[in-house]
Formats: sequence, C-alpha cells, structure tokens
Amino acid sequence: MGAEVVVKDEESITKLSTKSRFRYNSPLVQVSLIGLVCFCCPGMFNALSGMGGGGQVDRTATNNANTALYTTFAVFGILGGGIYNILGPHLTLAAGCSTYVLYAGSLLYYNNQPHQGFVIIAGALLGIGAGLLWACEGAIMTSYPPPNRKGTYISLFWSIFNMGGVIGGLVPFILNYHRNEAASVNDGTYIGFMCFMSAGTLLSFAILPPNRVVRDDGTRCTDVKYSSVSKEATEVLKLFTNWKMLLIVPAAWASNFFYTYQFNNVNAVLFNLRTRGLNNVFYWGAQMLGSIGIGYILDFSFQSRRMRGFVGISVVALLGSAIWGGGLANQLPYSHDRPQSEKLDFKDSSFAGPFVLYFSYGLLDAMFQSMVYWVIGALADDSQTLSRYSGFYKGVQSAGAAVAWQVDTHKVPFLSQLIVNWSLTTISYPLLVLLVMLAVKDDNKTEDEIVNEVPVPSSNKDINSTAIST
Repeated sequence: MGAEVVVKDEESITKLSTKSRFRYNSPLVQVSLIGLVCFCCPGMFNALSGMGGGGQVDRTATNNANTALYTTFAVFGILGGGIYNILGPHLTLAAGCSTYVLYAGSLLYYNNQPHQGFVIIAGALLGIGAGLLWACEGAIMTSYPPPNRKGTYISLFWSIFNMGGVIGGLVPFILNYHRNEAASVNDGTYIGFMCFMSAGTLLSFAILPPNRVVRDDGTRCTDVKYSSVSKEATEVLKLFTNWKMLLIVPAAWASNFFYTYQFNNVNAVLFNLRTRGLNNVFYWGAQMLGSIGIGYILDFSFQSRRMRGFVGISVVALLGSAIWGGGLANQLPYSHDRPQSEKLDFKDSSFAGPFVLYFSYGLLDAMFQSMVYWVIGALADDSQTLSRYSGFYKGVQSAGAAVAWQVDTHKVPFLSQLIVNWSLTTISYPLLVLLVMLAVKDDNKTEDEIVNEVPVPSSNKDINSTAIST
C-alpha cells in the first residue's frame, strides 16, 4: 500500500534485531503507543462514564446514548477485525478516535442545551468508532509481543490505558472541587476531555503496521497482506460457529456488563460530585495494579503456559468471589426505594468502606479483562486472526453493555443487578479453564499451530531482494 522500504544489506538487518528495545519499530514501543492512544480516547471516556451519567444529574440521556453506543459497538466490534485487515491501523484508528471527540462535544452541548437527540446520535457514532479502535488495539496487543511475554505486554498496555482514567478522574475532581453540592460538571470538564481525545486521534498515525514491527529476536510480527471484503465477511461469519469463541461468550458478555452497576449504582448513588471524580482516580489506578499482578502470574508463575493460565483464572475467580461478596454486603442497606439519606464526601468518616469496595471493583475489572485477553492471545499469533478474535470479544462485550444500560434505565433493583453480574463472571471461569485445557499448548503454538512469524532474511541474496510494504 504505497511506498516501499527496501532492506539492502545484512548489517542493517542485524541492527534491527540487536538495537535497543526502545526503537520505534519494536513491540514495546508500538504497544506503548497504542496504550497512549487509548489513554487519550477510551481512557478519558472511561473517566467520563465513571462519574455516573457522564457527569449529568439526570442519567436518562447518557443511559440512552450508551445503549445506542453499545448496540452499534456490538455490530462494529465484530466487523472491526475485518475492517482493520482491509484498511490497516492508521485509517482504522483515526476513524475510531475521532468519534470520541464528537461524543464529549455532545455532552458539552447537552450541558447548555438539554436536548438528548445529539447525545444519542453521537453515542451511536462512538459505538462504530469504538468497534474499529478496539479491534485494532486487540490485534496489536495480542500479536505484536513475543508469545511468551503476552501477559507482560497486556499489563503494560492496560497500565498506560488506565492512566487515562486516573488523569481523567482528576479533571472533574479539580474543576469541581468547590462545587461539592453541584449536580452536573462544568463546561471546562468536557473541553478538557475533548483536548485529550483530539491528541489521541493525532497520535494514532504513529502506529506501524504489523509487517514493519520487528521483535528483539529479529522476527517480524506477521507477514500481513491486506485482505478483501469478501474474505473478511466469510471469516467473520465463521466466528459464530468457532467453538473457541463460543466458550469466551460468557466472559465477554460479563466484562462490561458490570460497569453500569458500578458507575451508576455505586459511585453515582453513594458519593457526591467531587468525590466521584476522586473515586475514579483510584478505580482506574487500581486497574493498573491489577493488570500488572495478573500479567506477572500469566507470564512468570510457571514454566508451563497452560499451568500459568489455570493459575491466573483461579486467582481471578477467588478474588472476584471475595469482592462481589463485599459488594453484596455494601448493597443490602440501600435500594431504589430506600436511597441513602446523604451522599458521601471523601472527608466523611464513613467514606472508607464504600471507597475500598469501589477500588476493588477496578482491581477486579483489570484482572478479569487482562486474563481474557491473555487467553485470546494464546489462541493464535498472527494479527489477522487475532483482530477477528478481539473484534468478536468486543462485539459480544458491547452487546452485554447495551443490555446493561437499559436494565438500569428501567430501574431494575440494585440487588438484582449485582447478583446477575456476580453470576455472569462466575459462569465464565470454568469455561475459560476448559478453553485453556483444549486450545492452549505449552510449546507456544496454538491448537491449530497458527504461527505466522516471518524471520528477517539472513543471506545477502535474500536481503537485497526484500521489500517491506508500507
């Protein structure tokens, strides 16, 4: 697709594989860059959503916008992998990132003109853009790293990405610090989010295609050839009968389903405006800790890759059961019909317990999703296959989220929402264990032995004739 970079001599090839891992075309730098893109766009969106109602006192508009968002996300999440394989990372990411700016702008408009139509349309467009962005991100995060270090790179990405939520949580906390009784955030909050999201859109052009990324051992990530619409349509349809994807469905459905309950019915219901912003700082900060911890277990705890998978799933299952049990104890005293008499402020003596629970929810979210991404990354090595798998995961995840936002809009009891969330995550653990048992091998090859690493040529004859398409 365009210009060609010709590798002319063996010395240049040696330099590619022996230079610092901080070189521009290394997996480390490229995964860090996609982390920064997600820091600016979905990271800031998460901070905005984490306040409950997108920072608005009336959650109806944002609940409806999120339903539209996750409905289109469900479709384009599944199609996103195929679109990425056709367009490549630059166009796919830039198109996706630009929709985040539009969504934040729609909330700025709603803050001054409370008509929800624009917000809902922007939400639907964001769902399309998010499907493209996350399919591209999933392909990069799971195919660029070396097979035996995917957990480490996933935790690196997750830490950078969730730093966006940390910084994004500080924005409303600082700008609304003296408005502890205020219901909706001020205009400056939304403008700040738009600036970050615009920067992420520009940064997306720094991402290299997979055939230009060289690992430390000299292998390229994949010998990707841009696909056709007909081929991708066929491959996407096959995902719905792929037994490995079917085993991931419960985990995918659960992995964003709990956001509605945690953001709207814990953070927004229990805490005042400025404290909700502060809570988000620690919620997304906890995600950084959770991703690092589970990443270490999944890469370094045992020599056997399958054993690392079993241990990682077991740790998340045990911790998840304990955290949701704590959530149950916290939920029992209040409901729609028995609201809390006064919203908590971070200076209140009773703040600590609910705060620790909300922090723990963030910890569990990162561990759960990092674990699922690790399993997906262990099923294949080439970016085309993994972009489709990641897109399928995000599509199902978004379908669950679309349902969850409407569940909250229809005032389903808080306790019922908690029980459904706990049940969905619990069901997913044995299915993931089964998937690891049947499809993940200890020799860094998948069940289908899909390994598409392309070694860099070593002979002068090969070197002089090698062209890398850009």
